[in-house]
Amino acid sequence: MPQPSIAGSSADFPLLGAAHLAILSAVLLLAAILALVQRRLRPSRRWPRVGLGAAILLDTLLWYVDLAWHGQLAFPGHLPLEFCDVTLWLMVMVLFTRSPALFDLAYYGALGGSSMALLTPNLWESFPSLSTVQFFVAHGLVVSAALFLVWSGQARPRPGSPLRAMLFANAWAALDGVFDATFKTNYMYLRAKPASVSLLNFLGPWPWYIASAEGVALVLFLLLYLPFLGTARKAAAETESRR
Repeated sequence: MPQPSIAGSSADFPLLGAAHLAILSAVLLLAAILALVQRRLRPSRRWPRVGLGAAILLDTLLWYVDLAWHGQLAFPGHLPLEFCDVTLWLMVMVLFTRSPALFDLAYYGALGGSSMALLTPNLWESFPSLSTVQFFVAHGLVVSAALFLVWSGQARPRPGSPLRAMLFANAWAALDGVFDATFKTNYMYLRAKPASVSLLNFLGPWPWYIASAEGVALVLFLLLYLPFLGTARKAAAETESRR
């Protein structure tokens, strides 16, 4: 989402409070329900997947319309340059196309990035304002989409995907870094930590927390791939046996 002009969590939205836990539970429940529905449908039926993609797209477009209406979609601080932004658009394309290459990137961005935003939200207005609700809807639907695609058997990360996702994340960070240095913005928190509680608070001062986050991301991506390691080895063995 575009970078907020005022950092800090809303005082009326305590971390892991009742509202926060309800939102996190709803994300998991939505993914489970959609996966169950999809498994009961014929494989050719695409409406749960396409419908979810359309919902994310509509929600995002309405967000940008609202920003533009209030004169907040401005250069340079309110642009869709956060890593969660590119993950969202990747996930929309995955839901419409089921591209394995795009899923290799969107899967890790969703469960390794958007999920962190949900767990430690950096809110800048009182909840439930339009912007804070949209924050949770956008990030929540992206995470639900990744889980839904995996749980329904429609997609899974391929061998080598953690490395490809890390390379992509670093390339995007490099672009954001150049933009931040040029225009004094703080996309991907490359110039300063968020004011709210986040994992970055435990990774040292600037700029060391950036290097620490690199290691954390690699470990997290490898853990996210771990459930699929056995399947990948089995598929490779089957391929080898056919030769």
